[in-house]
Amino acid sequence: MSEPAQTLAATAELGGTRPPEPWLDVELEVRLHFGGREMTLAEALEIAPGTVLELDRDVTDPVDLLVGDRIVARGEVVVVGGSFALHVSEVLEPQLRLESVRCLL
Repeated sequence: MSEPAQTLAATAELGGTRPPEPWLDVELEVRLHFGGREMTLAEALEIAPGTVLELDRDVTDPVDLLVGDRIVARGEVVVVGGSFALHVSEVLEPQLRLESVRCLL
């Protein structure tokens, strides 16, 4: 385990919910996950402009906010100033959020 990961692991084990100060400026990729679906290779090869792909989530279901491959929050997609945004409705426990960051280091 790398030194940064060890430091974060130690903080998590002690019940800390915030990483040590030097790590607070580390930039992380954050993504939204709307849903997914499985398809055959043949179906994937048939995708063309105008194709509509249905996903496995209902439009009323919350979307997932991911850091790396871990869900850290959920919410509703909104539009702010012409850009997509996330209105957060649920946040994971601080311990679980810290563990999701640790997996990236």
